[in-house]
Amino acid sequence: MGAGGAVAEEEATGFEVGIVVPKLSRAAAADGGEDCLARLVRELEDAGLLVERVRGVPAEFIKLSAPMGTLGRAAAEMQMKKLTYIGMELQFQWDQVAAFVTQPDGSLFSWRERFTCFRYLIYGIVNKMDSDISLKFDDKEFHWKQNESLLRRLEDEGVVKLVFPLHDEVKRKQLLRNWALNWHDFTWQPIDEVYSYFGTKIATYFAFLGMYTRWLFFPAVSGLATQLIDFGSLQWLVLPGFFIFVISWAVFFLQFWKRKNSALLARWGINYSFAEYKASANELDPLRHPLSVECVEEKKFDDAPAEKRRLQRNEWSGVLLRIRNNAIIVLGIICLQLPFELAYAHLYEKTETEALRYVLTAAYLVAIQYYTRIGGKVSVILIKYENNQGEQSSADSLIYKVFGLYFMQSYIGLFYHASLYRDILRLRQVLIQRLVVSQVLENLIENSIPYLKYSYKKYKAVHKKRQEKESPSGKSVRLTTRVEKEYLKPSYTASIGEELEDGLFDDFLELALQFGMIMMFACAFPLIFCFATLNNVTEIRADALKLLVMLKRPVPRAAATIGAWLNIFQFLIVMAICTNCLLLVCLYDEEGKWRIEPGLAAILIMEHALLLIKFGFSHFVPEEPAWVRANRVRYVAQAQTVCSKQLLRSISKLDTKWE
Repeated sequence: MGAGGAVAEEEATGFEVGIVVPKLSRAAAADGGEDCLARLVRELEDAGLLVERVRGVPAEFIKLSAPMGTLGRAAAEMQMKKLTYIGMELQFQWDQVAAFVTQPDGSLFSWRERFTCFRYLIYGIVNKMDSDISLKFDDKEFHWKQNESLLRRLEDEGVVKLVFPLHDEVKRKQLLRNWALNWHDFTWQPIDEVYSYFGTKIATYFAFLGMYTRWLFFPAVSGLATQLIDFGSLQWLVLPGFFIFVISWAVFFLQFWKRKNSALLARWGINYSFAEYKASANELDPLRHPLSVECVEEKKFDDAPAEKRRLQRNEWSGVLLRIRNNAIIVLGIICLQLPFELAYAHLYEKTETEALRYVLTAAYLVAIQYYTRIGGKVSVILIKYENNQGEQSSADSLIYKVFGLYFMQSYIGLFYHASLYRDILRLRQVLIQRLVVSQVLENLIENSIPYLKYSYKKYKAVHKKRQEKESPSGKSVRLTTRVEKEYLKPSYTASIGEELEDGLFDDFLELALQFGMIMMFACAFPLIFCFATLNNVTEIRADALKLLVMLKRPVPRAAATIGAWLNIFQFLIVMAICTNCLLLVCLYDEEGKWRIEPGLAAILIMEHALLLIKFGFSHFVPEEPAWVRANRVRYVAQAQTVCSKQLLRSISKLDTKWE
């Protein structure tokens, strides 16, 4: 292990980043000359990083750690913005470190900020010489050009295979014990520790999942009472009353989630809106060097009309492209997916035994998963041609398109049964089969595929090592270091690709589809909330185990809210009002509890009342707690005071200079 600079007395992070490189052949290693890997290690040490080289079975690994001073100077060079104790986000300065807010665990930088600094340091190693530098690896020789990133050159030459974050073994085991394997409290989670270890986006997902699961206990108990208790002469009011309760529950749940989200952001030192948070992510881009004042050209307003026309042209061309892409998705659903869904629904009705229906449902869900993933990959391609404003806009567009595909895939068969056969008992059977089979399949695929991938890569690496001539015969080959085991684990990526989204895309999609199913068919089967509650209790621990044991440590991403998924949940509430009103019409007309004319009128009145609840009650619950709002007002007042004093001092100095 080596280190550059006077960092012996400084606090250092654990090894948090790994670089994967091929192993040198024995002949090259015995050559004695400096190869490109030795040059890379020397440059990393000169950048102030702590470096350790590990020779494993599948490859060689360079583990990186950094003293806090190295990270602080990198953050200052990047002009990273951090929250100060007066509530303003200012450019970080290492010599003014006491002015900046620390993290909940007491550290100066969040996990995402640390990883960004690491990437800035390792990708910021450039050739500052006046000429190209010749580098070699084994028998391969290439040139490191002037002002070129060394790591980029090594990646292009195939020398660097991967740069990935490493698990902190102490913190990982602590989270395993206190979070993933802690079943004493079904929904409790150490969210602050999850935030410190995984970053804002993953912590926000688990906070939402935990709150959603806790709130599900209310409709689960109500649905259980609705299904099991006989209310006598008032039985005809039970389902409409349960329906009104469920819609009100969903509205208040989303409003109180906004409050919780704002409280979490205030606790984590993130007091700006989602759009501003994403904009700041661009400023933290590790591949961009800080801009100097001399490089910024003054804005010219001579061609304002031409600039205005250009912006308008780009705006409307982006709108037209989105309309075209959405039309392609809709046509794909109508021409390809809809006939497939209707054929499944027809076969389901023709199948006589329940066992065959379960088999048919399982085969259908497996087939449709691959079909919808193809549609998702097509959506990713289409989005590349849209004129979206930033990465988040593209991600939101992708979410809406892919959810449209899954929405049809998940619910068209249920709509078919509900509208054509008007048989509530048969619809309940379909709901149970869909929910049970889909959840079992998803959990099985979600947890088994990463393990199978890891096992296959491990077998492949060990088998290749045994076939090499340098491996002694009869000697067992095993993976002995933690870093090589982490390297062979799959990454946390979305099933449709990692271009715009990570694995949270699939996890949020699973939650949204479940929410839509239990809400849109609540009147058909109130007990469905009990199934969803049990599933989510296990989902919390299963997802935690997946992240801590089965996958690489995810790359931290910037996100302060659940984004477009919140709009999808709100859309599903409106859909639930419409579908449950139709179910009540079919149910009460079929059972003869009232005639269709007064019954329909009553349900229409109920529908309008619930829409009023949806769009009216959301304004009764403030989106942020009073203490968050009070802190924000105090921060604004403090910022104004500081800026006023600074401005007055500048004016006084200027006046003195003129005199």
